[in-house]
Amino acid sequence: ALRDPRMRFVLIIPPLLQTIIFGYAVSLDVEHVRLGWMDLDRSPRSEQLRKRFEGSPYFDIARLAQSEADVERIMDRGDAQALVRIPAGYGAAIESGRQAGVQVLVDGANSNTAAIIANYAAGVIGAENQELMETLSLRKLVGRTADGPIRVTMPSVKAATRVWFNPELKSRNYFVPGIIVNIITLVTLMLTALSVVREKEIGTMEQIMVTPIRPIELMLGKTIPFLIVGFIDMALVIAIALELFHVPLRGSLLLILGTSLLFMMTTLGAGLLLSTVSETQQQAMMGAFFFFQPAFMLSGFAFPLRNMPEVIQWLTYLNPLRYFMDIVRGVFLKGTGVAILWPQILALAVFGFAILFLSALRFQKRLD
Repeated sequence: ALRDPRMRFVLIIPPLLQTIIFGYAVSLDVEHVRLGWMDLDRSPRSEQLRKRFEGSPYFDIARLAQSEADVERIMDRGDAQALVRIPAGYGAAIESGRQAGVQVLVDGANSNTAAIIANYAAGVIGAENQELMETLSLRKLVGRTADGPIRVTMPSVKAATRVWFNPELKSRNYFVPGIIVNIITLVTLMLTALSVVREKEIGTMEQIMVTPIRPIELMLGKTIPFLIVGFIDMALVIAIALELFHVPLRGSLLLILGTSLLFMMTTLGAGLLLSTVSETQQQAMMGAFFFFQPAFMLSGFAFPLRNMPEVIQWLTYLNPLRYFMDIVRGVFLKGTGVAILWPQILALAVFGFAILFLSALRFQKRLD
């Protein structure tokens, strides 16, 4: 294998690149949580709580909400991973020594991340309570009952946490839709990459070339069957997700199937491109693994993209799996539609047509 320059490249360069990229990118730590903020009180006390969240190393206030419609839009679009809602009368309740309520909304699509964010928010609010007890301890509301004892009340902040999209925080609701994406990717990519190379190895490619068949017809003959297989696999795994794992499907099934066509144009095109640069099935399998592994790890399947270094985050915009992962999870868990997912759909369309077009040109050139 080492005598073949292509195999030397496949065996040495990809492991080095993957080690470097994954060493920076793969992390389960939750940092710099994008936080939405809705202040209906606009008092010094609510501003003090906001400054405490801004001073926390875990939160970055990314969006401001002025109405309930803003809250829904921010959470549906994923513009914030959590949102703090301060009701009117918050500051007055504290000043009068009563308990003040704060609502914390958490995007529960990723159950592990949601639980960590909820704990972070509880810690910040707990610190605010501690400071209130220390700084306001002298401002007691004192009164005497008929029996003469002193009644003391202290202000406090109570957080009511509400988890959106995955209230029970079931991890399977987050991971199963992602598994659907990965299965479709692997099946269509691997089958297409091996199909043409197999013709070369068994010597039937030369026989095909002497027939009147045109390169475009051969390309369609090698991709359309696997497109059908991809749709069949998609239907099977969705049925398993719904019936066996009881993953909720809150959006349109037709939207998933329609966008899967755009996505499979990308994987089929990539597989076709791999088949043109490979001479053996071994090379094609190694090339498919080299394509799939980074795409899988940088798709947001298990590791939140927002936790990765900024350079790696920019690289993920070149990954078609990222967009299809967002679409499938958005439709399953949030019930989002085209009005919200159109940027991801547009990106899939661009990648699909571009990769398939370039692969077709390369394929035709090799046959010519």
